[in-house]
Amino acid sequence: MDITQLILDDHHEQRRLFGIIEQVGSGDTASLDAIWRRLATFLEVHAETEEKLFYPELLRVGRASGKKDGVEDETLDAIKDHNEIRDAVAAVGREQVGSPEWFKAVAAANKANSDHMAEEEREGLTDFRRDAPLQLRHDLAVAFVAYESKHVDGVTPVDKDPKRWVVEH
Repeated sequence: MDITQLILDDHHEQRRLFGIIEQVGSGDTASLDAIWRRLATFLEVHAETEEKLFYPELLRVGRASGKKDGVEDETLDAIKDHNEIRDAVAAVGREQVGSPEWFKAVAAANKANSDHMAEEEREGLTDFRRDAPLQLRHDLAVAFVAYESKHVDGVTPVDKDPKRWVVEH
């Protein structure tokens, strides 16, 4: 098992769920609501798991390999992105399910999430695959799956101060 592959698998599932929402008719609000709740919970649990388990190790490994500035900048940006995704998810919750405004808010959440995933896949995951030993990648994968499984019903969304988060980790 490899943490980078698990994160990519989560990203695929996020893309899949956004795609499903796009294909459900606006009148089927029960299905839209159920799919959205699953996706919104998944997005937050994924973000929280990355922040608790992956990003601290990404920082540690990046700093140890001499990439301190780059990895800190990537992590600052990732935490900021997670805050933007949380805000976009909250905005969806303020709209009536199935309304044009709801679909517009879902599209904004999809964009914020897609932008984040693309950056993370190009930068943090690539760097980690190059620099982290396989055993660490495996151990993180086990912890990642366990944390997500334990919190399958969700976690409380909390924005983080990116600068303070990096300093603390």
